[in-house]
Amino acid sequence: MALQIYNTMTRSKEQFIPQEQGKVKMYVCGPTVYGYMHIGNARPVIVFDTVRSYLEQLGNEVRYVTNFTDVDDKMIRKAEEMNTTVAEIAEMFIAAYYEDLKGLDVKPATMNPRVTESMDLIIDFIKDLEAKGFAYENGGDVYYRTSKFPGYGKLSGQKLEELQFGIRVEVDSRKEKPEDFVLWKAAKPGEVYWQSPWGEGRPGWHIECSAMAREFLGDVMDIHGGGQDLQFPHHECECAQTEALTGKPLSSYWMHNGFLNIGDEKMSKSLGNGLLVKDIRARYKAGVIRYFMLSTHYRNPLGFTQDSLNSAEKSVERITLAAGNVRHRLELAGGAAEAPASEELNDKLSAIVANYHAKMQDDFNTPDAITAVFDWVSLANQTLANQEAAAADLAALQKAFEEMNAVLRLVAELAEEVASEEVERLIAERTEARKNKNWSRSDEIRDELNAMGILLEDTPQGMRWRRK
Repeated sequence: MALQIYNTMTRSKEQFIPQEQGKVKMYVCGPTVYGYMHIGNARPVIVFDTVRSYLEQLGNEVRYVTNFTDVDDKMIRKAEEMNTTVAEIAEMFIAAYYEDLKGLDVKPATMNPRVTESMDLIIDFIKDLEAKGFAYENGGDVYYRTSKFPGYGKLSGQKLEELQFGIRVEVDSRKEKPEDFVLWKAAKPGEVYWQSPWGEGRPGWHIECSAMAREFLGDVMDIHGGGQDLQFPHHECECAQTEALTGKPLSSYWMHNGFLNIGDEKMSKSLGNGLLVKDIRARYKAGVIRYFMLSTHYRNPLGFTQDSLNSAEKSVERITLAAGNVRHRLELAGGAAEAPASEELNDKLSAIVANYHAKMQDDFNTPDAITAVFDWVSLANQTLANQEAAAADLAALQKAFEEMNAVLRLVAELAEEVASEEVERLIAERTEARKNKNWSRSDEIRDELNAMGILLEDTPQGMRWRRK
């Protein structure tokens, strides 16, 4: 069994072989921090977090880099609207971004380089392109000469002749050709700027990722990821810039997730349907949002509806209940026994986990990996139906679930499902009150637990609780 990844560059699945065995260099384009994360942004965040987690599960050390664009035209306009500085806007929304990552149960990147902290790298990169004839200056702006790079268009499948006359690019009389793109922008009066050989200005969008990726991952990375909307022009331009300078492929594998649609429309703030992650996660747990995102293959378009989230919530509740019941019964049994699990259960669990890995290694087929999780739920419930289920069997069930959940993270840490001392104390007090037929106190405690967001459930495994 070998991991296969669909490579956008070759339009085919390929066996994944990192440049250095056991180590993976991965870059995913990060946010322009002028607003809160919307649900469309959350898709690549969750998708590539899952990719990274599975690569680590296979034993790789993953150097995962995601940048922050902390200066651009949108941020300048936002700062003007809010009567503050670009730097303050950046700090505000970077902090909000990290909060959203926590709320989505997404692991932090290895590093998050910022444009404003990488200006020397960017300027040096542009100077080197200029020295090689791939860049030219006009009026304080610096442009990339696309006609000099024969591979321009290879990632997206675009052809230079199709980009002429402003069909896909903005016409600018200062460009030699319409398809040339900006590397350095001359600052307008009152705008934030940096000194450069071409005057006061700031970087274009595409150059920042080329410079930072090269600095922190080297000339060639293993995986470059992002949303399908970045394939052209952003990633195409990155290819042109870096490969013109190094003469090497920028990335061995390119991965792009599909669009997220609301109804039949592509997710877009301009359409007024940019639903904020901070609002959605106030209503739904991280595992529910992750389930929704991972229940469709990452390369396919994904439709967003309220019903789809509600359906995901019910599915996650079913998984959580089974996992919690296994944990609860195992604790009642005093933990794992020294004896091995039954051969029959081990065979079934091995098949389920093997199927999970087979699906994940088939270009991260998370929908089918989730199906394997539900196969586990069915097996867990069958085992739990036997009140004499052996501790070894329960421990084997728990271990298998934790292996799959470590990557998918559909259920929060099961320790959260284990009662805290305070909740346990209240439950014990309520049990005693009911034993003494003190119904008023019993009802008071139930109301108190309810106010704490705790629901009590009578199960075949005894009284359990869970968070709402």
